[in-house]
Amino acid sequence: MRVELTVNGERREADVWSGESLLYVLRERLGLPGAKNACEQGECGSCSVLLDGRLVCACLVLAAQADGHELVTVEGLGEDGGLHPVQEAFAETGAVQCGFCTPGFVVATVAVLEKHPNATREQISKGLDGNICRCGTFVRIMEAAMKAKGVARG
Repeated sequence: MRVELTVNGERREADVWSGESLLYVLRERLGLPGAKNACEQGECGSCSVLLDGRLVCACLVLAAQADGHELVTVEGLGEDGGLHPVQEAFAETGAVQCGFCTPGFVVATVAVLEKHPNATREQISKGLDGNICRCGTFVRIMEAAMKAKGVARG
């Protein structure tokens, strides 16, 4: 079957089979490797994307379910070739170790700050609850999120 979706502001099409995950389509069919394939069970948040503005784990969404919808991946957060303020905050605070979880945490942080531009530490913590960093960089991730608050996208 053919799906059509808007990914990072660009209309895209892909031929998929009915059981194919959105994560697989993003990575393998559309060449967007930012969302990571880790648990494939929606437990780690490494594949976090925004689907019609809502944070989802791309491993749990069938590509067919995304047909006709709008997606934003970590690759599409910045504007005019620049970094999104959350991406800048992650870089400035060193909120990475191995970096595998970073794209998912960045997208989740953007989602939290779009909903709560002046989020409290508790709101940010709750919003990032579905993401796991196996290296233990949580303190710096929280620092980055707090630094970026108030600069919600669009």
